[in-house]
Amino acid sequence: MAQTRRLSLAAAFCLLAAPAFAQGPVTTGPRAGVGEEALSAGIARMAAHRAAYRLDLGEARNSGIASVRGAMVFDVADACEGWATRQRMTMTVTDRDGQEIETVSDYATYEAKDNSRLRFSLTQTTQGAVSSRVSGEAELKPDGSGTIRYAEPAGKEEALPAGTLLPMRHTVLAVETARAGRRLLAAPLFDGTSDEGPQDTTTIIAAWSPAAAQPRFPLMADQASGRMRIAFFERGAGANGASQPEYEVGLRYFENGVADEIIMDFGEFSVSGQVLELAALPAGC
Repeated sequence: MAQTRRLSLAAAFCLLAAPAFAQGPVTTGPRAGVGEEALSAGIARMAAHRAAYRLDLGEARNSGIASVRGAMVFDVADACEGWATRQRMTMTVTDRDGQEIETVSDYATYEAKDNSRLRFSLTQTTQGAVSSRVSGEAELKPDGSGTIRYAEPAGKEEALPAGTLLPMRHTVLAVETARAGRRLLAAPLFDGTSDEGPQDTTTIIAAWSPAAAQPRFPLMADQASGRMRIAFFERGAGANGASQPEYEVGLRYFENGVADEIIMDFGEFSVSGQVLELAALPAGC
């Protein structure tokens, strides 16, 4: 979701700023060090839901941006062998001269629960004109390697390295890593929001917190939670000594995959999101 790569904001559900603390071992691979039993339990815990967020300016950082206003609706539907997700976002950025730029994004996926396949589609408009369109399908082997075949841009293919995670699998593993008391998760991630293939990611996880006595919504009842932050890097950039991420996204995850707070950090400015409405969706099985 960097301005240079993914202003679509379609990768918003990855992971909140946390202070430095002792880090556990970095684990990679399709299960990222999470055991089969814990992985299965984590998949089963993911709640089908619809969440509506208000978007506001976080920090301007001398960028010349005066305000941000917007809304985002995120759906996760349980489709038996997979998850169907859709994210619709509208954001208007106003600079100090009063000029407004409106971006609208519509992003949908179907992801197999075994991390073997992702169908993806993204359409983004800026000031009413289509500025980005990406669609296609990724197929992954048990070790996470595989191939992306794009329908748009037509005929383009990209390879996926071993250990690649898809978005919902990443959510499950981040939650399970936190529940196990570990603080770091590193893996390539492919979400289908760009035709540039996967990115390297590093997720820092703050301490896991017990369930609140009086949750805001029923879906948060009896759910522990953790604040997380994920940094996105150009694939292989670390090998060249690059240390700055392209962008960062954070949120607070509950055990069932629900997020109530979001921070989208584009470097020059950040956008914060707060959930206003949260409701369960009926399971498809």
